[in-house]
Amino acid sequence: MYSIFVPSISRQMHQKILEDTYRHRGLRRKLIDQITVKGITDRAVLDAMNAVPRHYFFDSSFLEFAYADKPFPIGSGQTISQPYTVAFQTALLQLEAGMKVLEVGTGSGYQASILAEMGAKVFSIERQKNLYTRTRDFLPRLGYVIKTFYGDGYKGLPAFAPFDRILVTAGAPVIPEALKEQLKPEGILVIPVGEEIQKMYRIIKGADGQFTEEMHGSFRFVPLLQKKAQD
Repeated sequence: MYSIFVPSISRQMHQKILEDTYRHRGLRRKLIDQITVKGITDRAVLDAMNAVPRHYFFDSSFLEFAYADKPFPIGSGQTISQPYTVAFQTALLQLEAGMKVLEVGTGSGYQASILAEMGAKVFSIERQKNLYTRTRDFLPRLGYVIKTFYGDGYKGLPAFAPFDRILVTAGAPVIPEALKEQLKPEGILVIPVGEEIQKMYRIIKGADGQFTEEMHGSFRFVPLLQKKAQD
């Protein structure tokens, strides 16, 4: 965790020149190797993370942090998640191309881009208006078709449900019932649950509508808050 706030993504991020140099690609491969050593073996996840330039989501003043396996502040009290955490959550989804995925917590748009790179149809909701606006304007430049929404993640997106997969990228004190209801039969919800430290839950909805819960380690996320933030 960081004791001071340092904005890492400029308000003008969508105007930056997007370059992916040999050095960037080398740093990305090194990061993927580190994640693999830590136990991530899902090739589709690793390939997607190798394909998406993480430095695109950072202001040029902070590029040295882009390929460190650490979280980093992005403004509005939010962070771009540690790459290992992104890989871990994504692997738990057991994602297949063509699946309809709801992401709760758009943030920088990095996680949504990984999902889109894997062939998912991504719907992403963000409660912080400035992050929503910034990411909505930026993501099309990467060539991904990601539907972004400004709203309360606790409520999900009932108008677009059901979803094959739901991924929550902030720590929830409880599992929102609305998100469970928006899962398709045989769908999967991945969500960190807890206060200071969260347990990573994978919730599987059976064909009969019954839920099975699994726990997969401890993590630390920013909190999942209700209602849209004030403009």
